[in-house]
Amino acid sequence: MLDVTTWLTFVAASTLLVVVPGPTVTVIIANSLRTGPTSGLMNVAGTQAGLLLMVGVLAAGLSTIVASAGLVFEVLRILGAAYLIWLGIKMWRSDGRLGDAAAGPARSRTRYFWQGFLVIWSNPKALVFFGAFIPQFVTPGANTALQVVLLGLTFMAIAAALDGAYAVAAGKTGALLSRRNIRWLERLSGSFLIGGGIWLALTRRPA
Repeated sequence: MLDVTTWLTFVAASTLLVVVPGPTVTVIIANSLRTGPTSGLMNVAGTQAGLLLMVGVLAAGLSTIVASAGLVFEVLRILGAAYLIWLGIKMWRSDGRLGDAAAGPARSRTRYFWQGFLVIWSNPKALVFFGAFIPQFVTPGANTALQVVLLGLTFMAIAAALDGAYAVAAGKTGALLSRRNIRWLERLSGSFLIGGGIWLALTRRPA
């Protein structure tokens, strides 16, 4: 089983990885700026669902399948990048009324959830992390699957806290700025999405 020192080292390393903004964070910030923290938090929920699925795959010993499905993940990465860039361009072309999109709660929130899920699964950093990083902290001879689950849940908790903080902070900032200039706000959000899409498109998953 995991000892305390190993677990604390894992917590520190995970925190450093999560705190550095990547495609997931850019999406969370963009949506939170545009329609408030609820949208960003739904993105967080989607990424958490994606991370949970990754943990399950690794715990079941299917990491070799994940590693061999390179073409599938390449296609997913490109589609995710194109989707984010399309959303960003759509915001840039807005006349300022996109900020009212949050008026249809149920459908909009579901969309943000699946957006987060898609981005986390098209992010090579997340795949590399769960396929290569977590096993380094697993103690040989002990219950491997249980250790992977505990480490994965720890990472998820850290990601939820930090990503949620990004969503709330960006949402509050957006609420203040949108009163002055909604079009400027949506162009800023669109830039974040386009940047996240370009990031995904240029990031290669190591062989």
